[in-house]
Amino acid sequence: MSATPAAAKEDATGWTLVIHGGAGIIERDRVTPEQEVAVRTGMNAALDAGTAVLKQGGSAMDAVEAAIRVLEDDPNFNAGRGAVYTWDGRNELDASIMDGRTRDAGAVAGVGVVRHPISLARAVMEHSPHVMLSGKGAEEFAREQKLEIVPPGWFGTERRREQLDRLRGNDKLSWFDIDLKYGTVGAVARDAQGHVAAATSTGGLTGKRWDRIGDSPIIGAGTYADDRACAVSATGAGEYFIREGVAHEICARVRFTGETLKQAADAVMAEVKDLGGTGGVILTGPTGEMAWSFNTPGMYRAKVSADTPRIVEMYEEE
Repeated sequence: MSATPAAAKEDATGWTLVIHGGAGIIERDRVTPEQEVAVRTGMNAALDAGTAVLKQGGSAMDAVEAAIRVLEDDPNFNAGRGAVYTWDGRNELDASIMDGRTRDAGAVAGVGVVRHPISLARAVMEHSPHVMLSGKGAEEFAREQKLEIVPPGWFGTERRREQLDRLRGNDKLSWFDIDLKYGTVGAVARDAQGHVAAATSTGGLTGKRWDRIGDSPIIGAGTYADDRACAVSATGAGEYFIREGVAHEICARVRFTGETLKQAADAVMAEVKDLGGTGGVILTGPTGEMAWSFNTPGMYRAKVSADTPRIVEMYEEE
């Protein structure tokens, strides 16, 4: 991550940070007290990591990467350690990151040995001529960049293995409802210089086959950032988010129609629902506006800014 700007250290004001840890059937009677504590603890730890960057005048890019790295190490979310299993019993990880200042972006898909896919996505953006790398090539690039490599088994957990076993053993379950929620993680931020950034990381769908790739690593679908509009990270049924171009669509509405972030997000998420898709988005903008929108019974979500206390929520009614 880049060095903290010295000038910004003196007056790190106006920053914002919003994160998510997935959306879906997240209801009080489906979540144990232990699970709730673990999720809220993880969300707070991610906010701590991103906030530490922003309070020191660091960049939005550094903040979203820092927050995502914490969530990638937390087995309570479907990203990095704790990622879901493919049909063949592997963990295939996707991630993307985008800088609203320059609209530079990087993404990776189908990687299995890189501890922090979000850092690999950033390396693709900063140290390659490309936007997206996948599979073995992305892993080779990670080794060249000296990113941390771990054994494939490092990502797996017993809970995720049980989810795969349930899917395999019940032909009435669909690809999208095995866990009734999408644990993709995301972060968006505005820094003291007024620039925005977005980042998203996921393990995809339980039981996914044929090297399936969802919206999370696709710039404009699961991730988008533009200083002229906003920064967006999405979670949900990825095929629908790809078809709607959710993240870019929201930014375009903000930029060209003058809608607030909340208005634009609600409108696009309603269109996703009309297509048959479920999920949610988090947003922040260059003015410091923060918002989220979801069409599911809950979404793991949290926000904080230089001027407002943190909020950590899980359920629709909060």
